[in-house]
Amino acid sequence: MSLVAIVTGGGSGVGKATAPAMLRDGFQVAVAGRRAHLLDEVISASGSADRTLAVVTDVSDPESVKHLFDRTVARFGRVDVLFNNAGVFPAPAAPDEVALEAWERSVAVNLTGMFLCLREAFRRMKDQQPRGGRIINNGSTAAQKPRPRSITYTATKHAVTGMTKAAALDGRAFDIACGQIDIGNARTEMAAGFAAGVLQANGEVAVEPLMDVKHVAECVVAMAKLPPSVNVLFQTVVASGMPFVGRG
Repeated sequence: MSLVAIVTGGGSGVGKATAPAMLRDGFQVAVAGRRAHLLDEVISASGSADRTLAVVTDVSDPESVKHLFDRTVARFGRVDVLFNNAGVFPAPAAPDEVALEAWERSVAVNLTGMFLCLREAFRRMKDQQPRGGRIINNGSTAAQKPRPRSITYTATKHAVTGMTKAAALDGRAFDIACGQIDIGNARTEMAAGFAAGVLQANGEVAVEPLMDVKHVAECVVAMAKLPPSVNVLFQTVVASGMPFVGRG
């Protein structure tokens, strides 16, 4: 029987690459995001509409998240994997320049939104038969080291690391594995500017290498396919040569 996965932030970036990769590997996939036309494009391009569901979702809204899981279970019967991927990247700013509205929006999506999806996944995975499942949080390399002028994004992603650890611990009793993938410089809309030059910790602006996002998708699928007895707690995948180790 095919595993059932939910991919949030599925209309663009890493999610857009991961949903089709899961379909190619035999998963049934609910693709969630804010923009219906982008979700439809992902499904149309996949050629696997019979194993795919598009659900317009605002992860910062608990009712919208519940609707996503209700639709998925109604269509596919259960939820085996949540790729907790939706996020926003606020404009770079020094701490004293960050607008409260930008801070609150980032926390609402990157942290509260991820928690709401994780909470709903726990509820479904605990009660379904066979019990259990897997949650993969998108942490970003910002969960480990900051970039200059990134206090908002960095704070939310560091918090995701704590959430992953706590969920991995609490999930043990219910056969729920929780892990995290920290991604650095995948070629997506969010990271495209790195190829033109990005501010470094020493104040210089430098071009950074990018990797094909399909390799990130392959890593997510590899985590998702593991048997319930195995968990990758943390995985870091970066473009070779990016100035990550030693950054900060």
